[in-house]
Amino acid sequence: MAYKILIVDDERALCEMIRAFLAQAGYATATAGSCAEALTVFRAEQPDAVLLDVMLPDGDGFSLFGQLRALRDVPTLFLSARDEDAARLQGLGLGADDYITKPFLPEELLMRLAAVLRRVYRDAPENDSARLGDVEIDWGKSLVRRDGEEIPLTAKEYTLLRKLWDNRGNIVTIDALCETLWDGPNIGYENTLMVHIRRLRAKIERDPSHPEHLLTVRGLGYRLAREDGR
Repeated sequence: MAYKILIVDDERALCEMIRAFLAQAGYATATAGSCAEALTVFRAEQPDAVLLDVMLPDGDGFSLFGQLRALRDVPTLFLSARDEDAARLQGLGLGADDYITKPFLPEELLMRLAAVLRRVYRDAPENDSARLGDVEIDWGKSLVRRDGEEIPLTAKEYTLLRKLWDNRGNIVTIDALCETLWDGPNIGYENTLMVHIRRLRAKIERDPSHPEHLLTVRGLGYRLAREDGR
């Protein structure tokens, strides 16, 4: 089944161009030209990923991203004519999966979209689960359970936890984690990575200020402890 991509951009010509080359690449698409329309289409179409313009006629993409994520967390790539570092870091800090500056080559967008989809939608059986202390991790449903409560993981948190789980007991460097979460150079991503680590700890640790599972190895990276504490 083809992934469905929601394109949110008020530039009709650009929106149609993106829709055309996504369709040619085998993706299903839906489009919206405003924040209000995006919310309606998002609910109706249930896309697998969103390409989101930062500047929209009835609001900004950063605020819309928060509204969409409150409905359902899906991979999101910002598209923007704003190429300053502050805007890029703001978008990534909110939890977006990538930030692409206009103008861009269609091939670049396709490659970066495909990389995000590969990272997020890993082949995991519906009953694939693991335990981390008193927390059960449900990989298939992308959530953790503690004391009967289901706590959804965002796409970034899922990818981060999976990377650490696959290397549990070993140090995963900051560079390796950044490369897992984002494509391209890792410069400027360290602070954003720390935000995601903090949010993930709040979901899997009894006391996030004194973590037992997700440990910091200062100057190197992070380590997910094994059951024996190593």
